[in-house]
Amino acid sequence: MSTATKPQPDLRLPEFLHTHGLASQDAEMQWAPLTGGVSSDIWRVDVDGRTLCVKCALPKLKVARDWHAPTSRNAYEWAWINFAFEHAPKAVPQPLAHDAELGAFAMEFLDGDTHPVWKSQLLAGVADAGTARRVAELLGLLHAASTRSPSLPQRFRTDDIFYSIRLEPYLVATAEAHPDLSSELRRLAESTLRTHKALVHGDVSPKNILVGPASPVFLDAECAWFGDPAFDVAFCLNHFLLKCLPQRAHAAGFLRCFDAFVDAYFAHVSWEEPRELERRAAQLLPALFLARIDGKSPVEYVTREEDKELVRKTARPLIARQASRLSEIAGAWGAILAQAPGPRT
Repeated sequence: MSTATKPQPDLRLPEFLHTHGLASQDAEMQWAPLTGGVSSDIWRVDVDGRTLCVKCALPKLKVARDWHAPTSRNAYEWAWINFAFEHAPKAVPQPLAHDAELGAFAMEFLDGDTHPVWKSQLLAGVADAGTARRVAELLGLLHAASTRSPSLPQRFRTDDIFYSIRLEPYLVATAEAHPDLSSELRRLAESTLRTHKALVHGDVSPKNILVGPASPVFLDAECAWFGDPAFDVAFCLNHFLLKCLPQRAHAAGFLRCFDAFVDAYFAHVSWEEPRELERRAAQLLPALFLARIDGKSPVEYVTREEDKELVRKTARPLIARQASRLSEIAGAWGAILAQAPGPRT
């Protein structure tokens, strides 16, 4: 008979809380690991009658393939949360304390009963265009605010990190899996890396968004980068396309979420020509769509080979001809789904 070992935090984390006045010296702390993160250890900490969340970056991500990333990204996530808290306080947990050397920070803990994860709702077939619209409005607001800050391009000069944890595992790894599209995908990675327009969250995925009673709440900004806002747009839109597969009966609803997101986001675009930003997003979207099947971080809920082939059948020609409108991609995916039989139930 074996006894399960209770997970324990890095021994430096309790001292971190003491140092920053978040725990009294003699306080008893209850540490419980939170699930969902692949790039950091995330803890719920009950101490002195309050509950905190502590996040500590990992040098090697918890995925099947070998994927390393600098732990300094924790400092950029901390800076992004503070930026967002300044411009939209309800859009992020309240930031509390940070230790750059440790690669950890503490923030407000938000209970799942009042702040469900958006991904769980989508995978349950809840395709609420209102939530998609509110997420897009916040993202557009934050992108727009960032373009008015002259210090941010230097503060978030993280091209190397963004390449290592976004562009390489998604676009470059997918180029290796699809050699005939390699030049297009590598060109896209290079042009994205050269574009510096706004402060990018870098991981606008429904798994990183809580549906709070007052506002959507963004988490996990460790990919924060002053770069191409089209990446955030395409990254989030990609999830509406992918969710059509496990919830085929709600595909029309997910495509309405797609349209609502696009309309709400582009209403905030004033820092550059909206059609140019849309063109870049439209080129990134099919590449990211394919990457979540054949890149380093495939989505776990698309398992049927028939479904993976539908993604490839849609994405590959769009990448090859360099689509320029987001509606073109949603239309192509809707047409493919309409022709394909759904899974047997």
